[in-house]
Amino acid sequence: MESLFESLFYKAEVNNLFSAEAYLSAMLRFEAALAQAQAEHEMIPQAAAYCITSCCTLDHIDIPSLIPAIGLAGNPNIPLVKQLTIAVKKLDAEASKYVHLGATSQDVIDTALMIQIKAALILIQKDLQQLLNQLHQLAETHRHSIMAGRSFLQHARPITFGYKVATWMDGLIRSGQRIEAVLQENLVLQFGGAVGTLAGFGDKALPVAHTLAQKLDLILPPISWHTQRDRLVEVASTLGILTGNLGKIAKDISLMMQTEVAEVFEPSGVGKGGSSTMPHKRNPVGCVAILAAAQRSPSLLSTLFQSLPQDHERATGLWHAEWLPLVELCKITAGALQQALNMTDGLEVDTQRMLQNLELTNGLIYAENVSLALAEKIGKAAAHEHVEGLCRQVVQTGAHLKMLVSADAMVGKHLSSADLDHLFDPANALGDCDRLIDAVLILLPYRH
Repeated sequence: MESLFESLFYKAEVNNLFSAEAYLSAMLRFEAALAQAQAEHEMIPQAAAYCITSCCTLDHIDIPSLIPAIGLAGNPNIPLVKQLTIAVKKLDAEASKYVHLGATSQDVIDTALMIQIKAALILIQKDLQQLLNQLHQLAETHRHSIMAGRSFLQHARPITFGYKVATWMDGLIRSGQRIEAVLQENLVLQFGGAVGTLAGFGDKALPVAHTLAQKLDLILPPISWHTQRDRLVEVASTLGILTGNLGKIAKDISLMMQTEVAEVFEPSGVGKGGSSTMPHKRNPVGCVAILAAAQRSPSLLSTLFQSLPQDHERATGLWHAEWLPLVELCKITAGALQQALNMTDGLEVDTQRMLQNLELTNGLIYAENVSLALAEKIGKAAAHEHVEGLCRQVVQTGAHLKMLVSADAMVGKHLSSADLDHLFDPANALGDCDRLIDAVLILLPYRH
């Protein structure tokens, strides 16, 4: 069923990294690297390592028969090692004695997952960099595109669309930093044997571990982490936060696509965003897919957090509970990021509609401007109370706030007609938007 939704919720390239074939290949990669490392440090014969390595391909694995065996064994590595041993034995009976020597199933499964996660994070990192590129261009293009800033879904003060985009980028930049930190620190080899002590390797334990980590391009941790799962939870948290950051963008764009607002639209295309019954509809389908991922990720992440208190040196069930949620988090994060890339590449921005919407409240969006200017003359509390009364008249009569303010005797004592023109100019209500955009853009690890 997942394949039906691949183009909506997923990214095919990342899905492929987590296919059954890719997972088994990663486990076989561990077994081959282990044999090679052991041979290099004279734990096993070079000929045996060569034979084992030559059999560590999917050509030697019967996946259909492996699947039911996993249910009996409790994990995929046990039946995989059995099939690998049989394959090696057909070539060299002596070499088959050294398959999986000294390791445990969790070493293979955890390391395979790390290999897959690393490949996925590198793709996600690349897409995130591209998304930030696109948003950078959008922020610059609309640096001076004035629109209504909204608080509790209500008009508050004018901002620019470039400023809004910069706020999106701010969170995404931190997500990029988290991904880089995970890549540098958290993607580690799992290698400990039965209870993590490497007892089956004797004085060769540390040299073999170092060589194995190098061959698999993973970090060698100071100690086995069979039941210390915080690194995986940190990976999951990084993905969950990124998906939530993407969800924020999707939420804003979907709200701005509402008929009554109509300020921003996802790129149009044949067959995109239509309705099965209403020919006029233009649905925010990219936003929908991203928001669905953001809705799902907390529950997936919750499973990882709940699996932290694992028992003794090998967990009963809690370790197993991690596998599928973590993989799904990788996949839906990559899918949400793909949708965000599609959505912001050619995003349609109606700057005229933004300016029109500023006037929907008959000037109330400038009320704080007037209040602050008046506060310099009569004090904040008195100014706020007086302007609040004028705002109530706007709501009751439908008159424009500027007209009421201009006719108000008390305001006239302190503010001139030129002052009011200045206060009701949206360009004079933007605060520090321009500098704040620059403060975010300078944080980009790459700039165009």
